[in-house]
Amino acid sequence: MSKVFIKLLLNYIFVCLSTYAFDAQGNAIQKPNIILVMADDQGWGDTGYNGHPFLKTPELDAMAQESLILDRFYAGAPVCSPTRASVMTGRTPIRTKVTNHGRYMRYHEDTIAEVLRKHSYVTGIFGKVHMGSGQINSPCNPSAMGFDEWIIGLNFFDRNPYLSHQGIVKRRQGQGSVIITDDAISFLQKHKKGEKPIFMVLWYPSPHSPHKEFPDKTNLYQGKKFAGYYREIALLDQQLGRLRRELKDMNLAENTILWYCSDNGGLVKESSGGRMKKGSIYEGGLRVPALIEWPQQKLKGRSSVAASTNDMYPTLLSMAGIKHQPLHKLDGEDVSDIIMGRKSRREKSIGFWHGLQQGQSTWNDKTLKAIMEKQQAQAPLPHDSSRLKKDVDEFPQFPEGTKIGHAAWNDWPWKLHRINGDKYELYNLEIDPMETRDLAKDPSQESRLKKMTQELNEWMRSVIHSLNGKDYQ
Repeated sequence: MSKVFIKLLLNYIFVCLSTYAFDAQGNAIQKPNIILVMADDQGWGDTGYNGHPFLKTPELDAMAQESLILDRFYAGAPVCSPTRASVMTGRTPIRTKVTNHGRYMRYHEDTIAEVLRKHSYVTGIFGKVHMGSGQINSPCNPSAMGFDEWIIGLNFFDRNPYLSHQGIVKRRQGQGSVIITDDAISFLQKHKKGEKPIFMVLWYPSPHSPHKEFPDKTNLYQGKKFAGYYREIALLDQQLGRLRRELKDMNLAENTILWYCSDNGGLVKESSGGRMKKGSIYEGGLRVPALIEWPQQKLKGRSSVAASTNDMYPTLLSMAGIKHQPLHKLDGEDVSDIIMGRKSRREKSIGFWHGLQQGQSTWNDKTLKAIMEKQQAQAPLPHDSSRLKKDVDEFPQFPEGTKIGHAAWNDWPWKLHRINGDKYELYNLEIDPMETRDLAKDPSQESRLKKMTQELNEWMRSVIHSLNGKDYQ
């Protein structure tokens, strides 16, 4: 038997085994495909299944019937870029230097895509990324984050968008949310019969303003306040339906984990699931719709256990049967036993912090159009040096007692707020979901306030420790 044949045989065996994980009893189980879908600015109440008074979301409602509804699911932050970083890393986004919208995630981070790719997954990301570069030679582009294939926007985009295809910018004709659904479906078609399981991220640009996309009925919700917002949710709903039908037609649905959520609270405070809306650390800025579907495991029902986008990283690795020792401290918790109905409580509290730094404006079409024109003129690289990695190599040192902004500590059902230093508010979310009755000065809550304040302060110091770069030493 030749050495070449033996090598080929070993490679074949490795590829075959790499598509399997092993359960607690040591039995081989086929690794699931994993698809993460995220809306941009959809509030918790902006769905039919959560009881919106007039908005129709038949596809989300149908998915809810076949899924586990995560009723107390939180975005990692009340704005977009940080939440996306939390999905990728399982860490509160300030640790990764994504302190606000438009800031880049440090390439030192260990992403879920990188881990899954090491465990044989083929990886792809489509849509709005908003935490890194779209240029070929950037250490902050999706390739560096662990993605084999990508077609992305740098921020929200609408009709006839400019998108980066593996670093080559093209202008596409049509509606952005439809275009990236087409791209995601093409990726699935390409790999549906491959030897590797699939990990795909589909991050929609809707229903973010300026609301220039439309569903099949362009005059839908005419005369309603926020009509454009609701129309884009309707379009998003249609595209999710397309994706789910394609998964069934490709015979991929049965062993695919499809996890849907939004990146922050909605734009209409009345339906955002709590006090305030996008941009706020109160419930309306953080609580988002979330569904997780896995037909093979028959996930159904409604869970009121608190969970967040930080949890997706460790939870999905666990559900895929992958044992991984994270390189850096995680804030997220493996909640797979909660999802599978084996547990009813989480172990970790959930921390939030917003306003430590200002955001940075990113205009997708303007930026990518300029890069496209330079590419077409065959101008020398880099086409936009300031956007290759922004300031991710800089490690300004924040005092570990930094208090700037608004932080919160969710130890369900209790939630403690720390606002701009030393103003504290305490709420019981179970009996006061709108956070209207502050119990911070209630004598009966003195010991609870002291304990939660200490935990929140310790966590904030830990976050600053990470932001200062100490995790990478």
